[in-house]
Amino acid sequence: MVHPYIESIKQKYPDLTIQNYYPNEIGQNNDVLIVNNSLVFRFPKYKQGIIQLKKETKVLEYIKNIITIPIPHPTYQSLENTDPGEVFTGYKLIAGVPLWKESLQAIKSDELLRGLASQLVNFLVELHSISKEKLRNDLKLKSSNPIEEMSNLFNRMQDKLFPFIRGEAQDKIIQSFENFLNGKIALNLKTTPIHGDFGASNILWDPKLDSISGIIDFGSSGLGDPAYDFAGILSSYGEGFFNMCIELYPNGNEISERVKFYQSTFALQEALHGIENNDQQAFKNGIKAYR
Repeated sequence: MVHPYIESIKQKYPDLTIQNYYPNEIGQNNDVLIVNNSLVFRFPKYKQGIIQLKKETKVLEYIKNIITIPIPHPTYQSLENTDPGEVFTGYKLIAGVPLWKESLQAIKSDELLRGLASQLVNFLVELHSISKEKLRNDLKLKSSNPIEEMSNLFNRMQDKLFPFIRGEAQDKIIQSFENFLNGKIALNLKTTPIHGDFGASNILWDPKLDSISGIIDFGSSGLGDPAYDFAGILSSYGEGFFNMCIELYPNGNEISERVKFYQSTFALQEALHGIENNDQQAFKNGIKAYR
């Protein structure tokens, strides 16, 4: 029996010869198929994921000649429908494997580590330096308000997650959010284009060359706080490598506090995603440290 996703690809691209395929991963928002060992097809699982994929495709097409590190170029597109399973994009497979924390920790050379940090920061500088006015005008992207977004997130967490969280942990969460929402941490916050999910699974590297080979999954990209991208680095690799990266970023010390706040919300965001999308595994993974 032919996989339903393969049927969708064949309907849209009947001239594409499909010799083999296999699922690569099952993410929170997308199912991923590798076709002919050379093409990556991503299928949103939810209606919200379809909206994200359409936005992501616009962003990727806009930045492809600005970003110097390899990123996906969605040459195959089926974006007209609104039903999961029929909407997809496809792009040429980028060589490399995810730079997991264990791989990074196995590197003992400070010079090699600084080389990887420099590549990641160069990517973020290129991305964060793109004119947000152009993205707003050309792609009709809305500017986000990180304060409002975190306030909304806090309200949803209190409503949906707090019944499952022990009292002491609730108090710490409340204090952390109030410090961010009412304190000086977010003063002078300026939004830029961001990746939005800049963690280990989306950072590819070549272990033989000890270099970054590509950045993938721009599904959460948009206009936001550049500190959010560094929160992905901190969450994925720990404080040592994060400090190495933030020192290379222009005025990095100004965003460090926000980075640490955002990183502290990631597990809770996963639990909230699980409740709101009926994903029991995501809920369990996110909530386990707070019960």
